Amino acid sequence: MKVQKQTGLFVLKLIILLAVAYVMLYPLIWMVVSSIRPEVEIFNPSARTGTFTLSHYVKGWAGPTGVSFTRYFINSFVLVFFIIIGNLVSCSLSAFAFSRLKFNGQKIMFAIMLGTMMLPYHVVLIPRFIMFNKLHWINTYLPLIVPKMLATDGFFIFLMVQFMRTIPIEFDKSAAIDGAGNFKIFTRIILPLSTPVLITTTIFSFIWNWNDFLSQLLYLAKPSILTVTLGLRLFLDVTGKSNWGALFAMSTVSLIPIFLVFITTQKYLAEGVTAGGMKG
Repeated sequence: MKVQKQTGLFVLKLIILLAVAYVMLYPLIWMVVSSIRPEVEIFNPSARTGTFTLSHYVKGWAGPTGVSFTRYFINSFVLVFFIIIGNLVSCSLSAFAFSRLKFNGQKIMFAIMLGTMMLPYHVVLIPRFIMFNKLHWINTYLPLIVPKMLATDGFFIFLMVQFMRTIPIEFDKSAAIDGAGNFKIFTRIILPLSTPVLITTTIFSFIWNWNDFLSQLLYLAKPSILTVTLGLRLFLDVTGKSNWGALFAMSTVSLIPIFLVFITTQKYLAEGVTAGGMKG
């Protein structure tokens, strides 16, 4: 009886989990299926004939303004690459300073850094736009890349600080006895041991900036420099002539990089987020 009861509970939990998973995945499934349906059948269930087509992918990849999605994908990958490099370099250096060095005002500066995490992005949106406009950086990637080079993502600094604090300080002292300076300690000891949190930063930076819409919408307008998220927006027409089939097709394609990154790195993602707490 006990075994049967446990089996029944297991089956019940499995059914509930499958139901919840279906509800969560239904919008994604609907989008993928709609991307291969004829245009007239997407929002009209009564008109569905069971036929499928890949024409939306062909038309969508060609782009609505004459610029293909090949260009948009290249732009997105280039932009995200430099953002990742900026976050890894600047945030790791800042985290090393906060976690391993001693200097005047350290606690106050760390508190200010934490305070920036609580500041809504929209509060600084207009001042930043005015500043970048005066620098003539609009319609370039500089407003999106340069701030990342200056350690403006407090979340990543905090994440790295918490991880680096779990690394025994004796490693630093041993290296210092051998004549290593702070920069050598950082590059030869701290960085190699911080691989999990660096991978986590890379993953989050990729996902967040690949999906970013508002920042890219503010600073990018030329068709040749648009990213994937802005390219998808071009399929929508305020006059009501939106190309929904192509939009769903390219939206499906745009999810592939994120899906691949998540599937291949989820182990490192969990390790990087939880390692500090587990070691602490």
